Amino acid sequence: MKRKKLLLVLMAFMAIQASAKLTVTRLTCNYHGEPSAPESGYINDMAVTEGPVRLGWQMKADANGERQSAYEITIKENVTDKQVYTSSKVKSSQSQLIEVPALKPNRHGYYWQVRVWNDKGVPSDLSGKQEIRVVPAKIDAEWIGAITRKAAKIPEGRFPNTVFKKDTFKAKWANVDTLSAKSIILRKEFTIKKAPITDAVVYVCGLGHYQLNFNGFGVGGAEFAPVWSEYDKTVYYNVFDVTQLVANGGNAISVLLGNGMFNVQRMGRYSKLQTSFGPPQLLLRMEINYADGTQQVIKSGADWKYSLSPITFNSIYGGESYDARLEQNGVDKAGFDDSKWKQAVLTEGPKGRLTPQTVQPNRVMERYGIKSWKYIPADSLAAASKATKREIHPSAFVADMGQNLAGFPEIVVSGKRGQKVTLLVAEKLTRQGACDQKQTGRQHYYEYTLKGGEQEIWHPHFSYYGFQYIQVEGAVLEGEPNPDGLPVLKRLSSCFVYNSAAEVSSFECSNPLFTDTHRLIERAERSNMQSVLSDCPHREKLGWLEQDHLCGPSLLYNYDMTRYAPKVIRDITDTQKQNGMVPTTAPQYISFGNLFDDSPEWGSTLIILPFMYYDQYGDSTLITDNYEPMRRYVDYLTSRADNGIVSHGLGDWYDYGPWRAGFSKNTPVPLVATAHYIFDIQLLVRAAEMTGRKEDVKKYSALLKEVTDDFNREFYKPDSCTYGTGSQTSNALPLYLGLTGKNKQAVMQSLINDIKEHGNRLTTGDVGNRYLFQTLALNGQNELLYTMLNHYETPGYGYQLRHGATTLTEQWDPRQGSSWNHFMMGQIDEWLFKTLAGIQNQPGTHGLRHLLIAPTLVGDLQYVKASTASLYGKISVHCTRTRLDVEIPVGSDATIVLPNGDRKQVGSGRYTFNF
Repeated sequence: MKRKKLLLVLMAFMAIQASAKLTVTRLTCNYHGEPSAPESGYINDMAVTEGPVRLGWQMKADANGERQSAYEITIKENVTDKQVYTSSKVKSSQSQLIEVPALKPNRHGYYWQVRVWNDKGVPSDLSGKQEIRVVPAKIDAEWIGAITRKAAKIPEGRFPNTVFKKDTFKAKWANVDTLSAKSIILRKEFTIKKAPITDAVVYVCGLGHYQLNFNGFGVGGAEFAPVWSEYDKTVYYNVFDVTQLVANGGNAISVLLGNGMFNVQRMGRYSKLQTSFGPPQLLLRMEINYADGTQQVIKSGADWKYSLSPITFNSIYGGESYDARLEQNGVDKAGFDDSKWKQAVLTEGPKGRLTPQTVQPNRVMERYGIKSWKYIPADSLAAASKATKREIHPSAFVADMGQNLAGFPEIVVSGKRGQKVTLLVAEKLTRQGACDQKQTGRQHYYEYTLKGGEQEIWHPHFSYYGFQYIQVEGAVLEGEPNPDGLPVLKRLSSCFVYNSAAEVSSFECSNPLFTDTHRLIERAERSNMQSVLSDCPHREKLGWLEQDHLCGPSLLYNYDMTRYAPKVIRDITDTQKQNGMVPTTAPQYISFGNLFDDSPEWGSTLIILPFMYYDQYGDSTLITDNYEPMRRYVDYLTSRADNGIVSHGLGDWYDYGPWRAGFSKNTPVPLVATAHYIFDIQLLVRAAEMTGRKEDVKKYSALLKEVTDDFNREFYKPDSCTYGTGSQTSNALPLYLGLTGKNKQAVMQSLINDIKEHGNRLTTGDVGNRYLFQTLALNGQNELLYTMLNHYETPGYGYQLRHGATTLTEQWDPRQGSSWNHFMMGQIDEWLFKTLAGIQNQPGTHGLRHLLIAPTLVGDLQYVKASTASLYGKISVHCTRTRLDVEIPVGSDATIVLPNGDRKQVGSGRYTFNF
């Protein structure tokens, strides 16, 4: 009987194995693609490309260890279903970065599908469909607006902040026509005269930013579109399928325009810079295809009309004012009376090349309600007004929204026509309890004038700020006494706006300090993940570059950076100067003078970030496509070197000591600059090898040896076995870069001694942190690193938590810093994922396909639980003192190193190990 039962069990198991198959769960084309909705069969992310196509897919399996053995790809035209490509059945385990022949622009676009086979030859079901739109070589339409740049008398050029107060500079802008900074609405009506329609697509670029409406519906759902760029080189446009919005008969398009970073004019409120690439303007082309093969085209031109919008003021730095009394209902619907509108003006258009935006859009991703609130006491109003340099209305109250973030407030309000509500936002308060923008750029505020008679919902369209607190003037919360008949706020929210690239990570451990530290970093990264990776979301909003590589591993563990990182590199190469210099900010909208414009630790992002991207995704194109800009940057640094030593730059910015942080004080600037010069050469040699440039391999290998010798001769002190001043950054950098040779152990001991002499505390800054953390981790000093950060004193992340920070702050002591929302000190996140959770590549591999899972429980940690995602899917680790649970995606394998040293080899699936 037992043998019979066993036989039945074995037969059942074999039957399951025989029927087991793979299921394709996600398609991507050029990294566009989200899981398909079950009811639709279509992937919810149309891929947009200029022609080149790389495909990928993720899978799930019925059993552990399942592998793909073959695939078959088909590409067909939309509408006609004409097959334009098939791979036939290809024997391969590859499911990512699969190149197929470039597609040509066509009328209807394409879609693709894939079928896969497992290693037993069992085929999957055919996948869902993903649409691909190949954009035309030229968007045939005209740029239009309300005024040309020439007529507006907008000064040419970009200006350093040192000239803003000079009379000559003010004179340049004194005669600029104010119409050039006004928000306008452009509209066009057209008629559909026949049916049926097969499809419709719109190509649109509104500068600085736009909001597109079609037949009463918003299109795109983005904030601050298109993303910022180096407008003289690249201008992004968006592509939308609007088939479902086209109506029989009359149709109407309306486009609201604002200034954004394209048109920054100083207009009586705060502004970090003053640079304009032109007044607000629009380029739009809509193509509507009919079943009979004909096409109708609507494109921007002189036959469009414009009107001023209800937005009476908008500045990316200064805020926004909106007068709802100026709304014109129905502007985005057919039949609206625009007889009093003015004819659109043909404008010069921007200089940059029109390029489809492939990075994900910014959106309102989260909302927060009021956590607590209080009135500003009447007897404090005068002092608060003096402190904030503006007259505060007696009705003012301040709401704590509980989370520091980037975005804008949103109100639901009712009141009388013409009443005005003023909203100020800030990340900290004055001693009187008012919103304090002293260190983050003032005045920045929002005004809303009611139209009256109904409940009104509003938030700004073209401006944002970093804030936790909202100061409301001229209104009361619903249910509060209202003797003056002020407008009533039914709801007050803070809208968290950031790039909609998916968050793919999670992290927690038994020590709440480290769990909360990850949260601080993640919230700060999200706040600054806008059109650029900004330093802060209020004062500057600029793409300072050093954090992109110093916190690069954190960004890559936490988010889908497949489309965002290439945009960063495009910004850098667009901004690179003719002599090869890479400015500290990209795009470079303002010059801060030579000292702040040129620093090797910042410019090196051009070279370092593509290699981090390669490690994460196995995609080398950012290296191979940008070899020449990389080489030019190394050559530029060589031109600046004196006997191999590069001496300019900011060095270990914001290093720690008994002073207000700023310029590096612990470590020589030339040491830090030259170390990054060496790092760049090391990577350039690898890039030359990858691209087959044999002569460059010889040339830069020789340069590397020469500069390394110069570095050691200049900075190594054999009597103390230290580099430079013996600071933590001085020693960590050469150790990390492998420059110490036979002196490695002695220098390592000097580093440890310095840490202990400082009470197991760090002295590094923005630049030195990553090299210190990784040097300790790579040399088995994880217990020491844990001790250095496992406290609530300064310097350390715990001190920020202790003082109520909800995002990472600019300085280790947040009370000394000007920003409470900087992610530049977030380098420890790499250690949390790579070392504590132990998620990394096997040595010599790239792309997190062949994984090394080696969690490390240090100190008093009882568990660590983390996840991230590769191109192949979710990777998760949950390690306790006695058990390890792991999840490996289909298409990957892993070497598991248990805390007791045992090693296991596994394929895809979920596994549990007890030890």
